[in-house]
Amino acid sequence: MDRVSSSMKQVGNPLPKVLGRRAAGGGLEAERESFERAQTVSINKAINTQEVAVKEKHARTCILGTHHEKGAQTFWSVVNRLPLSGNAVLCWKFCHVFHKLLRDGHSNVLKDSVRYKNELSDMSRMWGHLSEGYGQLCSIYLKLLRTKMEFHTKNPRFPGNLQMSDRQLDEAGESDVNNFFQLTVEMFDYLECELNLFQTVFSSLDMSRSVSVTAAGQCRLAPLIQVILDCSHLYDYTVKLLFKLHSCLPADTLQGHRDRFLEQFRKLKDLFYRSSNLQYFKRLIQIPQLPENPPNFLRASALSEHISPVVVIPAEASSPDSEPITDLVEMETASQSLFDNKFDDIFGSSLSSDPFNFNSQNGMNKDDKDRLIEQLYGEIRTLKEELESFKAENERRTLQLCGRISELEAELAEQRHLKQQALDESEFLRTELEELKKQREDTEKAQRSLTEIERRAQANEQRYSKLKEKYSELVQNHADLLRKVTVARQAQGDVEREKKELEDSFQRVSEQAQRKVGAEQSTRIADLEQERDSLSRAAERYGEEIAALQAELQQLQDTLSSEKESSKKELETLQTQLQDKESMEQTLQQRLAKEQFALLQGSAREAERMVQDALSRLEDPAHISCTGSADYLLSRTLAASECTERLQDAHRKYLSNHTDVSSLLPCVALFAHLISDTILQGSATSHMAPMEPADRLLEMCKQCGSEAMSYLSSLQDLDSVGGADCAAVTSCLGRISAIGEELRPRGLDVEQEELGDLVDKEMAATSAAIETAAARIEEMLSKARAGDTGVKLEVNERILGSCTGLMQAIQVLVLASKDLQREIVESGRGAASPKEFYAKNSRWTEGLISASKAVGWGATVMVDAADLVVQGKGKFEELMVCSHEIAASTAQLVAASKVKADKDSANLAKLQQASRGVNQATAGVVASTKSGKSQIEEKDSMDFSSMTLTQIKRQEMDSQVRVLELENQLQKERQKLGELRKKHYELAGVAEGWEEDATD
Repeated sequence: MDRVSSSMKQVGNPLPKVLGRRAAGGGLEAERESFERAQTVSINKAINTQEVAVKEKHARTCILGTHHEKGAQTFWSVVNRLPLSGNAVLCWKFCHVFHKLLRDGHSNVLKDSVRYKNELSDMSRMWGHLSEGYGQLCSIYLKLLRTKMEFHTKNPRFPGNLQMSDRQLDEAGESDVNNFFQLTVEMFDYLECELNLFQTVFSSLDMSRSVSVTAAGQCRLAPLIQVILDCSHLYDYTVKLLFKLHSCLPADTLQGHRDRFLEQFRKLKDLFYRSSNLQYFKRLIQIPQLPENPPNFLRASALSEHISPVVVIPAEASSPDSEPITDLVEMETASQSLFDNKFDDIFGSSLSSDPFNFNSQNGMNKDDKDRLIEQLYGEIRTLKEELESFKAENERRTLQLCGRISELEAELAEQRHLKQQALDESEFLRTELEELKKQREDTEKAQRSLTEIERRAQANEQRYSKLKEKYSELVQNHADLLRKVTVARQAQGDVEREKKELEDSFQRVSEQAQRKVGAEQSTRIADLEQERDSLSRAAERYGEEIAALQAELQQLQDTLSSEKESSKKELETLQTQLQDKESMEQTLQQRLAKEQFALLQGSAREAERMVQDALSRLEDPAHISCTGSADYLLSRTLAASECTERLQDAHRKYLSNHTDVSSLLPCVALFAHLISDTILQGSATSHMAPMEPADRLLEMCKQCGSEAMSYLSSLQDLDSVGGADCAAVTSCLGRISAIGEELRPRGLDVEQEELGDLVDKEMAATSAAIETAAARIEEMLSKARAGDTGVKLEVNERILGSCTGLMQAIQVLVLASKDLQREIVESGRGAASPKEFYAKNSRWTEGLISASKAVGWGATVMVDAADLVVQGKGKFEELMVCSHEIAASTAQLVAASKVKADKDSANLAKLQQASRGVNQATAGVVASTKSGKSQIEEKDSMDFSSMTLTQIKRQEMDSQVRVLELENQLQKERQKLGELRKKHYELAGVAEGWEEDATD
């Protein structure tokens, strides 16, 4: 618009007054809008998602913009709209451009950027969580930029590019040793951040390949130019400050400074040396080399030996994309010429054919001018409509992203809720476990007390037995005494009867004596009297003995009665204690039975909840997308059936002894888990089954869940626990197994005796295919050298050379796989033959066969793709995909080979080493293909210099149509790729028996 107003001043017949008023009133505003638009374009071109280095001309335009507006408001207004937290490459290139602005931009860039320091810190922490790609690089670079801003904020005397004289360096410390000491520490921290970025970039690159000539490598290496510039100045100032500090402070005080300087000196020397050997830096910057030994700060004269490192940037390298700009002060002229060129690029005009150059068009009439103005207005309206459409599209995408963010936040909240539920459930289970432990301790205490009572009762029983024996002995003694008394009484009766007989006989004798003669009678009488006296004495003696015996008998009777009384009382006491012990034991048994049943109730209740949750998940929309195989369903059903049998045995044991529930509780928990798993797997299997079997399977799963819940609910009731029966559950599981058998795929099985021969044939075929592919590559390389020249020959040689290296690596891997396979067979077959070993391990053998076929097929396809690429008829992408497919196939072969191998096997180590070689060769093929593609594309660069505005507009519309078509095709192809991978996984799982292996 400025050119239009300046042209109007040169002619006597100006444009209509409306245009004149717009030009006069909005000149500054239009200039500001034009400046912001140009800055926005340059910033967006400099900071984009393409993994290439930032172009110098775009970065220089951003720097000139800060000098033009004396700040960085426009830069931050554009950057704040970029998704720096969503794309690591975009954030990396932002850090590069922002580093350039801090160094070479206006001095107010630092003031305008300090307010965003916290946002940079948050972004650095966010990217620090990524351990691969640009994540760690962005995190460390953002920390460096924050450190740089803090350093220049604390030390405003230091410019952004750190270029200072010795006098300015002394003034920065204000001639205070404390300030110099603190300044040295801050420089050490600053230099440490620079070195961390240096080392991280180099560690992220594969230095075994020429990464500096690739676009991705240059994207990572480009910011190191600014780091090298900063490090050279920081190293120089640190050396000078340390010499100054050693002249003022004792050497022991500065020991920490010297140690830190020596560490940074070694790192910086090594990094400068490694950088100077890279091809990328050789044409852009001359990197200085540090001295062989660090400065000796303990010797003051060593300062004169110090040489400041100088970084030289060649003039042609400083502006490889545009002409050099010598003076930043002439910002107005430069920006004006930039906007004029932008105007010419839009409307396709030049100085010689400018429609607003009225010096060469004095003959133009007023109608032509009005028509031209109307044409310009029409184009402005068209541009406004396009701008509105762009804004609408931006708002639509913003809404989509906001919706996606909301979905992710909802998903995150759900995950947090599930995590909290899991924690609550874990806490609940922990509480229940503690309660069970307490109940178990109480039960053990009760059992110990019961044991003590039994021991006391046994002791009382022994005491009672002793008393009973003593009582029996007393009864026997009493009986003996009674027998003695009876004998004594019989003896007394005999004595009395003899006495009476003697008296009768005496009377008869007396009567006879009266008739006899004198002496005989008196003698006979005397003898009889003597005999009577002796009998009387004997009778008295017997009387005394009887009295003594009666007294002893009375005494024994009294003792016996007292013993009877005490024994009776003690027996009553023991009987009372025994009754109390029996009642306590019965109470403890009842309490233990109740506690055991309470445990059973809790376990059955939780098991019922688990089964109910599985049934409710059948109706969950998220579960509809889950699928499963019939083989895995059969394995789950078999496990559930076995668990049901164990549960029945444990239930019968519990019914025989209600105080022992230890065997029933684990079976209940496992029963609920396996039944729930069977229900979910049955539902997942029905999603891939035909309609009629799927409906029967789903209905049977629901019926199985209902029967299981009925059985578990009967276990919770004390009245119905005896009649609980899980026969219905067993029946449902049998029906589910029958349906699963119907749904099992019927593949073509190789006879087991043919597996051994088939493995050898496939491995031999794979080796032959690889050798054939290598021979074809050599033949193609010879043809390329004979028929191609220049860039094409270089690209073809690089691609075919990397393909040859890949084939050699695959040959080494196949040989290592054969050796390991032979070792596995020899160590595992025992007395059996190799064929019997292969037949016994048929799943492993089929995996080897499948992996060998995949490797041979991939090698053949890659050779065909390389042939087409060399001939110019193929696609580079196809070759890269083939190389990745070969890497995946070899990884499958390695995994299949190492399944049964010993982890300490030497052949296994060789196989793993060969696998790493294949991966490196694959990376070489991809890198050479990408490099060749970029070289071919650079060679075939587009030239639009001869096209008119209408042609460019037509080409732009065609390109937009083509972009939409390709995006639609890309979306469809991605969906197709996803379906193909899903189907391949399903077929591979059926063929290889993955599900059975996982079940085992």
